[in-house]
Amino acid sequence: MTRTKPPAPPAGEPGARKPSRLQMADIARLANVSISTVSRALSNHPRLSEQTRERINELARSLNYSADAGAQMLRGKRLNTVAVAFPYHPQQRQHFRDPFFLALIGRIGDALIDRGYSMLVVGVEEAQFERITAAYDTRQAIGTILLGQENYHRRINELAVRGVPFVVWGARLRDQLYCTVGSDNLLGGRLATEHLLAAGARRIAFFGDPTLSEIAQRHEGWIAAQQARGLTPDPRLVRPMPFEAEAARREVDRLIEDGVDFDAVFAASDVLAVAALSALKSHGRRVPEDVQVVGFDDIPLAAQASPALTTVRQDLEAAGRALVDLLLAALDGQAIEPLILPTTLVVRDSTRTPA
Repeated sequence: MTRTKPPAPPAGEPGARKPSRLQMADIARLANVSISTVSRALSNHPRLSEQTRERINELARSLNYSADAGAQMLRGKRLNTVAVAFPYHPQQRQHFRDPFFLALIGRIGDALIDRGYSMLVVGVEEAQFERITAAYDTRQAIGTILLGQENYHRRINELAVRGVPFVVWGARLRDQLYCTVGSDNLLGGRLATEHLLAAGARRIAFFGDPTLSEIAQRHEGWIAAQQARGLTPDPRLVRPMPFEAEAARREVDRLIEDGVDFDAVFAASDVLAVAALSALKSHGRRVPEDVQVVGFDDIPLAAQASPALTTVRQDLEAAGRALVDLLLAALDGQAIEPLILPTTLVVRDSTRTPA
């Protein structure tokens, strides 16, 4: 005997299957256009042809597309929220609580408020990287500012091919299809190392993870400055580590326990440098008399450290403005190019006066 499936219960009754929520990607597929084109049509973007806008808006109305921000778009209201996405790696990378990123997010927020926009902060774990653009895809935000490239260069290029509007805080890389704003990390690495060399250091340890693009450039500057002086960097002085204070303390312990001679530390972040100061003090090493220390970022903690930390300053106010301005320019249909911001050395008490 042939069995037939019982009819599905009417919507609203127990056991009824809820219809899936219509996404902007569905409209894009039906209209045979990109998601960004649908976004612009729903926001009545002036650079889109009237015929295209009308066709997409009519399709959206016929499908009862009314998902939160999307409904505002259909009513002619412009969404004014920008997503700031933070790729979170629980073991190896910078955490959301890192003072540098908190300061950068603050500058971005200030820049958005000044321009009449609001900010939505999104944290995404490595395994769910595709959710970086979820706020845009679901029309909670008009675009995304991505904080950090980590090791996602290829996947970020794929987002660019999709036409998703975003700008990245990070290093300018080869074969890059997306727009970045970042500091001159190579120059910063050279400035820090040249200062230490001028102050008499010859065995400079490097603290940081050179597999990350920005840190790799700071490491390259560390090498270049020494080679310009005719020095060959000792590979034992390169200490790969995540952006965690405890990691820096452990490496100071290991350098000393292993008998590796060093008279300076160039740390790829102020968090690592300040931790190194503490660890050196616990071993009876005086800073800067026995070991000099230079950090990177110039977060407020640097000036408050004991001794006050010499560091490479990144201009976070300029970074916040540039990230916002470039994203808004891209949304207006303008061509945008990567921007490298200058870095400067701020000399304090953790290094000696150059001879």
